[in-house]
Amino acid sequence: MASRIGKLAGKFAITGAALALLGAVQPTLARPQMPAEYRYQPYTGSLPACWDNSVLGTIQSRFASKESEYWNSALQIVAYDRIHETGFRSNGSDYIPRRYCTARAYMNDGRWRQVTYWVGENLGFIGWGWGVEWCVAGVDRNYAYGPACRAARR
Repeated sequence: MASRIGKLAGKFAITGAALALLGAVQPTLARPQMPAEYRYQPYTGSLPACWDNSVLGTIQSRFASKESEYWNSALQIVAYDRIHETGFRSNGSDYIPRRYCTARAYMNDGRWRQVTYWVGENLGFIGWGWGVEWCVAGVDRNYAYGPACRAARR
């Protein structure tokens, strides 16, 4: 009887190990590897540049709006400097196309602050046009992107 229980326990151990191995392999196989341009609703990968005035203007106006309405502050972005692209489609070609950027912003309080932002395709209002997400270091009061906008960088 004891040998029968030992054999049965061995079979369960082998089956459990096989299922655990299968579970570890499956998530890597589940992610589609085709470029986003070949999907049923394809992306073009055409995004405005980091220094495009419409992108910088959107950040400038939304920052001023957020500061005045939410934080009751008069802080505004006055000018940009040192604009750089830090990545384009850094997450892979099978994700939504994004352009990652950094810039230095001159604020109306006389200080320069680092702005980290990304522009994504079809991420505008209700999925129409490009959208932009941004973080100004030192002014992300609720740490939405972590300390010093770390989560916004790529």
